[in-house]
Amino acid sequence: MNDSDTASAAAPLRRYALGVEYDGSEFSGWQRLVRPGEPSRPEHAPRGEATVQTTLEQALSFVAGTGIEVVCAGRTDAGVHASCQVVHFDSPVERDPRGWTLGATSRLPPSVCVRWCIPVAPDFHARFSARARRYRYRILNRPVRPALQRQYLSWERRPLDADAMHRAAQALLGENDFSAFRTVHCQAPHARRDLQSIAVRRDGDIVEMEVQANAFLHHMVRNIVGSLLPVGRGDRPEGWIAELLAGRDRTVAGPTAPSAGLVFVGPRYPAECQLPAEVCL
Repeated sequence: MNDSDTASAAAPLRRYALGVEYDGSEFSGWQRLVRPGEPSRPEHAPRGEATVQTTLEQALSFVAGTGIEVVCAGRTDAGVHASCQVVHFDSPVERDPRGWTLGATSRLPPSVCVRWCIPVAPDFHARFSARARRYRYRILNRPVRPALQRQYLSWERRPLDADAMHRAAQALLGENDFSAFRTVHCQAPHARRDLQSIAVRRDGDIVEMEVQANAFLHHMVRNIVGSLLPVGRGDRPEGWIAELLAGRDRTVAGPTAPSAGLVFVGPRYPAECQLPAEVCL
């Protein structure tokens, strides 16, 4: 080991938090994909196999001149976008926040950017320090499918009653067992989550749902949307959502809504974490 390697190994780690924005259309989700005997995905993964985590780590590693691994606030699925995903990482090298922000973004594809970087306390954790997560789901509700911004919208040709969907959704508030709205592949040890707010509103041809909870199950938001759609069409009564929640049976709930309409708005942290206001309670 030469002198520079020794100095690098002995350097104290500094923890940083990043706000990351990405279009998930061409990614296989957030999480790094690992195959047996393969430490990470190839740098130039084929279309559809790249992940946001791997792409971001490669960019940060270039800026640092050494390997960087990141931890995110909430993993997103293939095709899901994020307006402010929060991650943290430890680095043995000093870079100012502007250097991390602009340097990493210069190495990222057009579909990903680092919005901000802030040094944080050593005990800050992007996932475990968060007190809530927020999602937004947008549906274009008109007879003709979208041409513009189609990667950010789901589409429903039949008229939707957004007010009925909103009223039905209020049955989900509070701490409940959301087994009816979790995928069979969900690995969470239990299905209890605290859903803190949920609202459905219409703006012209757009029907939008915003939801906040302490945490979410795999496909939980998309499954809630898929179950609210029959209510909006008039195929199911408003009380059906409460029945699904009580029944805890995924097989009788609505189908999983498409990923394209879903955006991870971001996590929310206590004020003492000293992060930007958009991600603080």
